[in-house]
Amino acid sequence: MAPSVSRGISRFRRFRLPPPALLVVLYLAFIVCGALLLWLPVSHNGDIDLGEAVFTSTSAVTVTGLVLEDTGLAFTWFGQAVITVLIQLGGLGLMTFAVLVLGALGIPVGMPQRLILREDLNQTSLSNLTVLVKIIVVIALVCETVGALLLAIVFVPEFGWQGIWQAVFHSVSAFNNAGFALHPDSLTRWVGNPLVNTVIPLLFILGGLGFIVVGDIYQKRTWRKLTLHSKLMLVGTAVLIVWGTVVFGLLEWTNPGTLGELGTVEKLWASWFQGVTPRTAGFNTVDIGAMHDSTTVLVMALMIVGGGSTSTAGGIKVTTLCVLLLATVAFFRRQNSLHAFGRSLGMEEVMKVMALTTISAILVITAIFVVSISHDGEFLDLAFEVASAFGATGLSRGATGELDTLGRAVIMAMMFIGRVGPLAIGFFLATHAAPRVRYPAGQIYLG
Repeated sequence: MAPSVSRGISRFRRFRLPPPALLVVLYLAFIVCGALLLWLPVSHNGDIDLGEAVFTSTSAVTVTGLVLEDTGLAFTWFGQAVITVLIQLGGLGLMTFAVLVLGALGIPVGMPQRLILREDLNQTSLSNLTVLVKIIVVIALVCETVGALLLAIVFVPEFGWQGIWQAVFHSVSAFNNAGFALHPDSLTRWVGNPLVNTVIPLLFILGGLGFIVVGDIYQKRTWRKLTLHSKLMLVGTAVLIVWGTVVFGLLEWTNPGTLGELGTVEKLWASWFQGVTPRTAGFNTVDIGAMHDSTTVLVMALMIVGGGSTSTAGGIKVTTLCVLLLATVAFFRRQNSLHAFGRSLGMEEVMKVMALTTISAILVITAIFVVSISHDGEFLDLAFEVASAFGATGLSRGATGELDTLGRAVIMAMMFIGRVGPLAIGFFLATHAAPRVRYPAGQIYLG
């Protein structure tokens, strides 16, 4: 091989991006492609400029659901179909579809693709990734098909044959925790409908649990055989659902802007729906902007926590919160290790959780600060929009549409970071090098 060619290959390998960086570039590329498609005249009714197309594409690929225009009115059927595809790609993972296409074409999945897929699915091992991809696709198609058929029972009698598309769109949006709706008031007109209030939450709960958990339940089918991750996710999810539902109902029961004017049965359905939807789903059946401040803080906390790893949800994840609580309990009990369900957790998991939580807190606080510089709106509303963007939730108190260019750019950045993951950005910026020098132990005083 000629020396010049060898030097060229060596230089290429030296500047080759690591998998987390390639994942970031991949998502950015799909956002740009989606924005260009949504900007086409055939995609909208003439009221969407390039900036709004970029914002909508970012929201769809990151499965957030924050919008600047009413999706059902501003976009044509073609534009809504583009948004649906972007939601599906972003929710299940771009590399999932890439590996699926390669497998269909008989092309083997190489090590570079496996490394990117590992980051996209938030895995620590390279084994069984292709099997996980098949599980993800099967679970998604089954859940979305069943969800669309059930929703069609409600939508078809009300909207005619257009109700079929309504059912498909909302089923895909719900399972992928996107929160996009084809109505300006989201799903408030069905606040007391049992079928809508059952199917939509079940879809985004299944999507938010994570494909590993759903696959583990399908394979093991007994609590004793489930993995530690599945047990923590199921218990954590159940606690958060009960907590969110009960507290929302208690805080808003007499609020005339949300639950106060509803009947008792509708209040219970609405409390259930709003208690679950902050887990990055983004749908609502009551006016989010009319909630009490205390309820708003509750919803913000649930949005930041989010759903599960390898799921369609965003946030810092339920297992992160569980490990934080376990580490706190272990500290006060003077324990050197963490235990849960007869299993122990190592220090590496604790350090990863601490890094994720620290990065997330810094990002959220910084974003709120930057947005408040150029917009003097209600502080709680601004903080709510930032938390919704970071948690890839999509719930809004109406402040997003009032933001200027800087504010919208910050919201888009938070949507992107919240979906790709703070750890992926952190690993991209960090340098992995073994320490050459060991220093003597020091002491600091805390508390």
